[in-house]
Amino acid sequence: MIIENTGLNGMTSDLAQLDESSEKLGFVRWQWEYFRATYDLKLEDRINLEDYYLRFNVRAIEGKLESSHAVLQVESVYIGRATFPHGLDYESPVPQPILNAATLRLQELKKLLA
Repeated sequence: MIIENTGLNGMTSDLAQLDESSEKLGFVRWQWEYFRATYDLKLEDRINLEDYYLRFNVRAIEGKLESSHAVLQVESVYIGRATFPHGLDYESPVPQPILNAATLRLQELKKLLA
């Protein structure tokens, strides 16, 4: 599920600030290469015993990700249910408490990057 109207799409930040800000909120930069990266936040639904991942993609618009001074732009924000053995299902409905937690984290991230 793509999360619209987060205010994050198109925001820019240098890699050092983005890493620091996202880590404060529990995001981890998992997949990355020289020009793009994915940040993930695990959200646990303890009622249904399922895990969801809030994810956002960034792309380098100046420099490469090997430099803390690289400037990155947020491209998209989405959430999916974890599937076994690995992967995300973006088509499944997301419980409202998980969406609320995701929205709160995204608002906090937006404030830290502003």
